[in-house]
Amino acid sequence: MMPLTMVNSGEENEIKRVGGKEETRRFLENLGFVQGAKVTVVSQIGGNVIVNVKESRVAIGKDMANKIMV
Repeated sequence: MMPLTMVNSGEENEIKRVGGKEETRRFLENLGFVQGAKVTVVSQIGGNVIVNVKESRVAIGKDMANKIMV
């Protein structure tokens, strides 16, 4: 298991766990980052991570991406 920030661009991974405080987990779950979901990193620019999750493209900060374990 490793954080989303360590994943290579273009490869699909399955979310194993979403960490952080309750409000952070709820925020990420509302964006589609739930356990078992498929996620693909599109690009990483200046610490921000752009990912495809549940047919949507979402940009999140590095601190949020570190809480998503794949």
